[in-house]
Amino acid sequence: MTSHYTLTITCPDRAGIIAAVTGFIAQYDGFIVEASYHTDVAAQRFFMRQEIRADSLPFEADEFSRRFAPLAVDFAMSWQLTDSARNKRLVILVSKQDHCLDDLLHRWRTKELNVDIPCVISNHEDLRSFVEWHGIPFIHIDMTIDKTAAFEQIAALFDEYQGDTMVLARFMQIVPPFLCQRFSGRIINIHHSFLPSFIGAKPYHQAHLRGVKLIGATCHYVTDELDAGPIIEQDTMRIDHGDTVDDLVRYGRDIEKTVLSRGLRYHVEDRVLVCGNKTIVFK
Repeated sequence: MTSHYTLTITCPDRAGIIAAVTGFIAQYDGFIVEASYHTDVAAQRFFMRQEIRADSLPFEADEFSRRFAPLAVDFAMSWQLTDSARNKRLVILVSKQDHCLDDLLHRWRTKELNVDIPCVISNHEDLRSFVEWHGIPFIHIDMTIDKTAAFEQIAALFDEYQGDTMVLARFMQIVPPFLCQRFSGRIINIHHSFLPSFIGAKPYHQAHLRGVKLIGATCHYVTDELDAGPIIEQDTMRIDHGDTVDDLVRYGRDIEKTVLSRGLRYHVEDRVLVCGNKTIVFK
């Protein structure tokens, strides 16, 4: 597949934004292969995503950015340009449950998810052999003595391995505020409930006690407010009075895997733009 640049923009809404951006691309014979737009009327913010064939332009990404910068200033844009030729680097955090990790590694191994996974970090040793079988470094961090020091070590490893995104694939620890703020918009979690219902621990048990008829899972960005970050993707399935807690947990594993993989794909393809505490997802 021909590589492309993805230009994402958010800015105050006003006339002429689309014309200015597409005109800029057209003057260099840039070939737009996908374009998406949205205006959040309440926030008066405009959102744009453009995919441009890299080989249609007479220069590379750095020069594109340099020439585009003055236009971005004129429209007070927050923007970024990414190159599909460079895979995003995912540092995965996991505890003992392996279903989400297993699904991500399968999609990575089969090239369904075009990312690099430089390491997997865990607070337990259980999944070491499974991860190392894939040829990926497995790093165990003891979190029973000093959690602050442990999370500082995680932050250092994320930087050392040049991670783009930290993926909490059922990592059963609360991320401290300093890490959320340092890597804002770069930490993705899968929560095993249809948020905002049943935050925190044991949501399937909470759902069973409440007698709900739908259970779900939520892929969201991590903030310093527990399970309240901007939501990227969700899904649900119907249950009934005959289902036990164990049934809910079993059903939920399947939902968690698909929701995390979809949400993560949207993120690594630069399809997610944050608007306050919600997201614009260009699918």
